[in-house]
Amino acid sequence: MYQYSDFDDAFVRERVAQFRAQVERRIDGSLTEDEFKPLRLMNGLYLQLHAYMLRVAIPYGTLDSRQMRQLAMIAERWDKGYGHFTTRQNVQFNWPMLADVPDILEALADVGMHAIQTSGNTIRNVTADHFAGAAADEIADPRPVAELIRQWSTDHPEFQFLPRKFKIAVTGSPNDRAVTRAHDIGLRMIRNETGEPGFEVLVGGGLGRTPMIGKVIREFLPRTDVLPFLEAIVSVYNALGRRDNKYKARIKITVAENGLDEFQARVNTRFKQLRSQFGGADQAMLARIERSFAPPAFRSAPLDRYEAARDTDPAFRSWTDTNLARHRADGYAIVTVSLKAHGATPGDATSGQMRALAD
Repeated sequence: MYQYSDFDDAFVRERVAQFRAQVERRIDGSLTEDEFKPLRLMNGLYLQLHAYMLRVAIPYGTLDSRQMRQLAMIAERWDKGYGHFTTRQNVQFNWPMLADVPDILEALADVGMHAIQTSGNTIRNVTADHFAGAAADEIADPRPVAELIRQWSTDHPEFQFLPRKFKIAVTGSPNDRAVTRAHDIGLRMIRNETGEPGFEVLVGGGLGRTPMIGKVIREFLPRTDVLPFLEAIVSVYNALGRRDNKYKARIKITVAENGLDEFQARVNTRFKQLRSQFGGADQAMLARIERSFAPPAFRSAPLDRYEAARDTDPAFRSWTDTNLARHRADGYAIVTVSLKAHGATPGDATSGQMRALAD
């Protein structure tokens, strides 16, 4: 998985220090809540029913064991012993004290995590197929492209105050586990007639009070054009999107009101203007990112105990039938752990459960 560079680490820690000073000013009364609101939203901090909630990004849904243990520690030390994992690959802490939030963000930075752009009218956490990198049916691992998009979109100066929040999802599989058609932009990896991998691009999907299915705006986009094309889409949306009514401000409404053909024409015009500006720097960055996602050295192990348990334990056999999926590496399986315990809130995981998964 991607490891923070020195630049990444310095950027996140600078944001933590900046927000720590802003929190201190809010606590001593130098900032009103109205003045503090846009600052806290830029750092993933909501105010719900007079209590703060911190939303932490899990880019493209990937965590390592060290990060999971840190989330468990945060839940125990600064929350009520649990975290809430969301469908868009974030984790939320619902009971932090405002004075503790900078320390939480510092602890997250220690393991390469943050809460930047998990709220507000900006490009949110980039999500991917939750089986990405392991699925047997994917054309290629989509996470390097998702990481490229994350780096491009983080603190992008043009897109910090969009008409409304903006969500992007990426999948490398024909089985749309990332639900790309319900996102503002969906990227679905396909191959063209020569076998070259690229993306079908969908725009204007979403749920909420006005659910819409995303429409194809580009049937095949080479990987080399992903960032300039995404920048063109978001730039056109930033110019056309409504700001007079937040319920009509999502890109799905912008596409519906202007028509797909008109929106597509504007995007293509903007894309032609932007394409040469990237100059290959994004592809050099993608090549570096891809090296971080090299698969591990898989070990082989006998299957005797597994097969015996399936043969003798009906409950275990039922669980494997439901919770295991085919892995791209022979002899391995993808394990799904449900967070929908009977009688409990779906998505909640205790610190003990997090540590058990990490182990």
